[in-house]
Formats: sequence, structure tokens, C-alpha cells
Amino acid sequence: MILCSCWLASCQSAAEQDTSVQSEENSTEEVEADHEGFISIFDGNSLEGWEGDPKLWRAENGVLIGEIKPDNLIENNSFIIWQGGELQDFEFKTEFRISQSGNSGINYRSERIDTLPYALRGYQADIDGKHTYTGQNYEEKKRTTLAYRGQKTTVNSQQNPEEANSLRANIERNAWLPTEVKEQIGGNEELKNHIREGWNECHLVIKGNKLQHYVNGVLMSEVTDNDTVNRNMSGLLGVQVHVGPPMKVEYRNIRLKKL
Repeated sequence: MILCSCWLASCQSAAEQDTSVQSEENSTEEVEADHEGFISIFDGNSLEGWEGDPKLWRAENGVLIGEIKPDNLIENNSFIIWQGGELQDFEFKTEFRISQSGNSGINYRSERIDTLPYALRGYQADIDGKHTYTGQNYEEKKRTTLAYRGQKTTVNSQQNPEEANSLRANIERNAWLPTEVKEQIGGNEELKNHIREGWNECHLVIKGNKLQHYVNGVLMSEVTDNDTVNRNMSGLLGVQVHVGPPMKVEYRNIRLKKL
């Protein structure tokens, strides 16, 4: 999850949008409901099959809850990580609800950071309580923003990747510079209107180098990752609580379908 002072400025710098980008205002892409082949990966009553800080995560009444309280603030983003192994191509569905001050996300094809407890590095379907970033694709602790909400992008590798600090040098305003916006799939505010204040469904369709994030059946972002230097084609799945003020995020009906 990220914190940016200006969405529009970041969006412009991330993709260097130009007049060649085709906009499709007032149109959204939706996915048909499909429940076949999905299995539940959360039993609703315990944290069995998941690994996270028990001070931050608990199971209650069918809901996986991540909560930061005033007397338990954290210094680093913390994840609860599914222990079912690494995923390659898959679909993932869950319902989420988050407090207004909340900051969270669903990480996938990620790797552990050994120097930090319960930390992941990798792709993230962003979720935040004000729904400023919900649905975008952000790469935690790596290339940062790969697609803002409303964008279909192609992500490329940096020039001279063998040079020291070349990855950090290609990040500006929390966005990956070697990114091209191929299509606008809706305005930011237009898509935000599809996100409810209560429970919402997140649906990830991850196949090959195409990464699609849907919220309530509507496509929010799509990344085609052609960056063979930095991309991951498999990895771990987890959900996050973010550094910051007290917050609460809830997940239920957590389901997975391997492709």
C-alpha cells in the first residue's frame, strides 16, 4: 500500500501519458460471475494455514481481521501469509471491508524479506479506506506503482539494469518510470463509484504476465509486465496491515482457483 500527496501528479510521471493514449470515458469492463473451481483457503475460525503476527491478526465469525490499535502501533508493514505454497497462474476472490483510516492490500507472487518480520516484497492489489488507491497495482518494496486505477499499462525494464541502484533511479514520485499507459479504462472517480463503503469483492486474475484487478466485478487496473529483469512469475500470497494510524481491515470468503 502507498501514500502519495498527489494522485494526478504521480499518475502523469508514472506513465508520461500523451495524446496517443486512448480514453474510454464512461465505460467500464466487467467480469462475469464464475464460482466454479474456487476453493476456500481460510476456515473462518482460526489462523490455521496462515502465518502472521498474532498481535495484529485474528479470526472471528468467519472473518480474517487485521487491526492496529493505539497501544500496538507498528514500525513496518506487516503481512499474514498463506502457507499453501507459491502461486503461478491463478484467480483469487475475497470480500474486504476497511476502516476509513485503513491502509491494506493483497500481495501475490511475492517473496519474503528476511530482515523484517512478516514482510513481503512483490505485486499488490491496493486497498485503502478512502478508496483513493483501491484497485491499482503497486509493487511493495520494489518498483512501486505499476498501474493506477483506470489504466492498462505495459511495464518495461530499466536501461542498464546491471548498474548499481538502477532500480531506485527509475522510480519517481512513487511510480515506475519505464511504464507505458496503453489504454484508459475509466476515470479515477468514475471507477471509485463502484467501490462501496461496506463490504466489497476483490477478484484477481493473474495469468502469465497479465495481472488484472477487479473490484465488485469491474476492472480497475491491468498490467502487462514485460520487465523480464524484475518481474516475478510465481510467489507467495498474503494480506497487509500498513504503518500509520490505528486501523482495521477485514477479509472474508477467501477463495482461490489455480489455473
